[in-house]
Amino acid sequence: MFLEKDFVYNGTLDGVENGNSEWSAPSNIALVKYWGKKEHQIPANPSVSFTLNNCKTITKLSFSKKESAADFSFDLLFEGKEKESFRPKIQKFFERIETYCPYLKNYHFVIDTLNTFPHSSGIASSASGMAALAMNIMDLEKALNPQMDQAYFYSKASFLARLGSGSACRSIKGNVVVWGTHKEIEGSSDLFGVEFPGQIHENFKNYQDTILLVDKGEKQVSSTIGHDLMHNHPYAEKRFEQAHVNLSQIKNILETGDVENFIKIVESEALTLHAMMLTSMPYYILMKPNTLEIINRIWKYRSETGTPVCFTLDAGANVHVLYPESVKEKVLAFIQQELVGYCQNSQYICDEIGKGSEKSN
Repeated sequence: MFLEKDFVYNGTLDGVENGNSEWSAPSNIALVKYWGKKEHQIPANPSVSFTLNNCKTITKLSFSKKESAADFSFDLLFEGKEKESFRPKIQKFFERIETYCPYLKNYHFVIDTLNTFPHSSGIASSASGMAALAMNIMDLEKALNPQMDQAYFYSKASFLARLGSGSACRSIKGNVVVWGTHKEIEGSSDLFGVEFPGQIHENFKNYQDTILLVDKGEKQVSSTIGHDLMHNHPYAEKRFEQAHVNLSQIKNILETGDVENFIKIVESEALTLHAMMLTSMPYYILMKPNTLEIINRIWKYRSETGTPVCFTLDAGANVHVLYPESVKEKVLAFIQQELVGYCQNSQYICDEIGKGSEKSN
């Protein structure tokens, strides 16, 4: 298993004058949530997520050697246009990873990025965006160090992505990724995400995620602030213990195909995440009235039809509707008939489990 010191690059800083690469990286949706972090983007508890397929960021990185290595130098384009508001986040990211990637100041970069989902849709793009950028940076490092093996390439990419956005480390690989040390997950680490080591049961292959866009506005409380409020939270320690227990149970569920208990844990985790927000000081609510309406309708539909459909939530108002591929037509009909009216402008996105980041040819 890789340690932090293993990710410090100490090879040549020369040998590559210029080049370019293009990678896509998807968003992900946590089943067991991470909420609360320590210094250097270390999670307070382990988490596990489904890597998505359609909601992704595509990033092109061009680089050229410059004369002075005094500072970071980059141009940033979003959908082909300059995006000054993104600059501080990229600058901070480069500063955080400079120890591990000392070659960054030797190059001028052009970062050209876009999302396949609406930018202001309320879907977190920081995970997919930072993962895609990390993959491109590792492409440059591999050019500088051609002997690098694949395990190191992907582990360091996840490590770097984490320093940009915690959950981004779960967007490098698919289909199910664990981030955070857990005694039952072989190779698990707080430093980077690892592919779920067990055999995923057929019931969870090609699992579907339809994202209902309840509120596309900016959250009134950022996830960063939310994480920080866990430091003095009265229920934090119990929550962290609960996450370890739930991850043990999800591990068994994913291997045995127990959809019924999958639903119980996934929905409980979503509500627990928001319960932590409700009981923070200061307290806050990110769910909207329509979020609750959708949840109640999903419960009613599942109770009346026995269809194995459930919900989960991120730190926001949007609802992820999860269900097996075998009931896709039925659930989509239910969503269109009963849930679309609760979405902003009737918008929703159909997604499914995916394979992680991919290099464009």
